[in-house]
Amino acid sequence: MTVKTSLSRKSRSATASFWRGLIAAAVVMAVGWGGLVYAANNSIQGAKKDEGGFDGDAPTAILIEASSGSVLFEKNADELRAPSSMMKLMTAEVVFHAVQQGEVKLTDEYRVSEYAWRKGGAPAGGSTMFAPIHSKISVDDLLHGALIQSGNDACIVLAEGIAGNEGSFAQMMTKRARELGLERSTFANSNGLPDPGNKMTVRELAKLARYVIQTYPDFYKLFGEREFTWNKIRQPNRNPLLTSLDGADGLKTGYTKEGGYGMVGSAVQNGIRLIVVINGLDDPDDRASEAKKMLEWGFRNFEARTLFAADQPVGYAKVFGGESRSVKLASREPIKVMVQKNGTDKLIARVIYSGPVRAPIESGLQVGVVKVWRGANIAVEAPVYAAEPVGKGSTMRRAIDGVSELAIGMFRAGAEKL
Repeated sequence: MTVKTSLSRKSRSATASFWRGLIAAAVVMAVGWGGLVYAANNSIQGAKKDEGGFDGDAPTAILIEASSGSVLFEKNADELRAPSSMMKLMTAEVVFHAVQQGEVKLTDEYRVSEYAWRKGGAPAGGSTMFAPIHSKISVDDLLHGALIQSGNDACIVLAEGIAGNEGSFAQMMTKRARELGLERSTFANSNGLPDPGNKMTVRELAKLARYVIQTYPDFYKLFGEREFTWNKIRQPNRNPLLTSLDGADGLKTGYTKEGGYGMVGSAVQNGIRLIVVINGLDDPDDRASEAKKMLEWGFRNFEARTLFAADQPVGYAKVFGGESRSVKLASREPIKVMVQKNGTDKLIARVIYSGPVRAPIESGLQVGVVKVWRGANIAVEAPVYAAEPVGKGSTMRRAIDGVSELAIGMFRAGAEKL
């Protein structure tokens, strides 16, 4: 069942400048007998350059606003690629989480094994914090070495210290990724060195970066430190945005032959934080200029607008066997989206749920999600909840609903055969 409803006249008049040139609709969708509703999300480049879109060369890219998660631009954002050293964000999150949970202390010291020294240290010839073999290093210093200097040895030492060996730590990373909603990312080591098991999309890298920024504000400061001196060796941060873009304060660069040059970057201007992820470029200078250009484009062309206020009705869901035939849905938080200042965006909002929802229904029960599309791309997604309780209906009401759903099910089964 698909029902289109428009926003109220009061809401439109309150945000007249926002809705000018903007098409917006709320669509409630349901599938009977517990069926699931899926929304297509085909990644395309977006608006043409002369229509206010971004013209970029990175094979895969995404730009989001951190507060709402609103997607400003995406290109092949769900293509799995080798994340290279950008994968160290997942290593860091696992360590941050362990410290937050009290399982690990920043003062804990881990020993540098021969494997860590040979695979990620000076003999390997890659990015390293030059940890001496058999020395002991604090978790705090290892995090600095991993995130500022991109030390592969620092990551391996952390992995062995926390999980016993790098393979077990990689399994922890994948498990933790699923807990954070990163459904496609897989990890085979702790640092992003070439391995077929290391795969991430730029969308999931952006989602991970957003989570780290919001959940670990104190730890996040590490990404913006310009240099780190350890064992009398001074090394600069590898992120070129820190010295080329106002407000830039993170996050991580990466390169392998398999993945190409990539970057996860973030900056704040005028109170708005944007996160950019690009991957697959052939040149480090192109990586730096592309990330900077995309962030500048976002800051220049977009502004935040509220689609639905907190607790404002977003739509209705069909109810089975209730004293009411439907339940009002709302979001606990304001649903905001970044829109182009020139007013050319066309947005469509859909409430998607599995239904009808069986009564009784408690107020505050999550029923589904509202997804807002900008063209063919999802701009923002947020959960919606029952805004009111719905008690169980009479025996007659439940019988009528049962017959109705049976008839709908038979009709659908017949239609599928045809």
